[in-house]
Amino acid sequence: MHAEHRHQAILRRLREEGSLRVSDFAAELGVSPVTIRRDVEILADRGLVARVHGGAMLPETWAETAPADADPAAPARGRERVIGLIVPSADYYYPEVIKGAREAAAARNARLVLDISGYDADEERAQVDRMIGDGVDGLLVVPTGPRGWYEHLPVPVVIVERRPGSDEMAGIDHVVSDHVHGARLAVRHLAEAGRTRLALLVRGTSPTAQWIIEGFEAGVRAAGLEAPRPASVLDTGDAGPGSPEYDDPVEELLDAVAAGRVDAVIAHPDNHALALLRRLRARSVQVPGGVAIVAYDDEVAGLADIPLSAIAPAKHEVGASAVELLVRRIEQPDAPRHRLFVLPRLRVRSSSGG
Repeated sequence: MHAEHRHQAILRRLREEGSLRVSDFAAELGVSPVTIRRDVEILADRGLVARVHGGAMLPETWAETAPADADPAAPARGRERVIGLIVPSADYYYPEVIKGAREAAAARNARLVLDISGYDADEERAQVDRMIGDGVDGLLVVPTGPRGWYEHLPVPVVIVERRPGSDEMAGIDHVVSDHVHGARLAVRHLAEAGRTRLALLVRGTSPTAQWIIEGFEAGVRAAGLEAPRPASVLDTGDAGPGSPEYDDPVEELLDAVAAGRVDAVIAHPDNHALALLRRLRARSVQVPGGVAIVAYDDEVAGLADIPLSAIAPAKHEVGASAVELLVRRIEQPDAPRHRLFVLPRLRVRSSSGG
């Protein structure tokens, strides 16, 4: 169907019913939601329709429900700005990111629309398509799968908490926690406390694991820990207690502690740090006397019976900064691109001698 015919069909439906939903009307015409959304934008620019979240209304119909001082010809086309946020999980790490984004969006008179991908790349892509079809002004995404296709979307995008490679997605904005810095911070703290034989226990399948490992190894070199095998990286994969993938490296670490080859451990994530603390105490190893522990993430580290020192990514600030960067991109499409690294902080508690 030619664009002008679609425009007439949209206006005809609005005259008949007063409003339409982009996704439903696109299915009815057999075209993509993005096509209908662009048609609505063209008609809104001509003053023929008022664009609302997920659809369109006749300007006179919109005026009956809009605030008295609202302007249907304003840049937001007669509605509040809508920002989509897609995260892989809402029950660990990301609640504070979501909260920061929600508060920053509200301060900008924008509405945040949330979806959870469940670490499923196909579902993530479907959620992106649905949000664009529903008319979001921009997207904040924590990607699970490949990311190159985000550069080709018809709305601005900010990638959150996924660190880019040197040449990756040069045309897209990023806001990430600097986990290399966070791991170096943990190593420096332990070295300054007199610990010289450090180990890293890390869930290797985590998207942040490679950066934590990089920071750990760089921190060990910078601290001049040159004794034989002063640093070890032990990978628990994606398993949990009771599986060989998890238990074997943990037992190796416990044996190293008992033999005096390790006197401090950085453990990622928090729940692995808590499990390690339990196993150390079961072996009558004193914390921090026999071994110091620094957890990474600081979700629940402070609630351990021996409160754990932790590296705390500034998750709230990450979410808020991502919204600020996206709004800037929406308002200034040609502004320079940004890669914003937010520094984690160290919270010293009992487990490292604080």
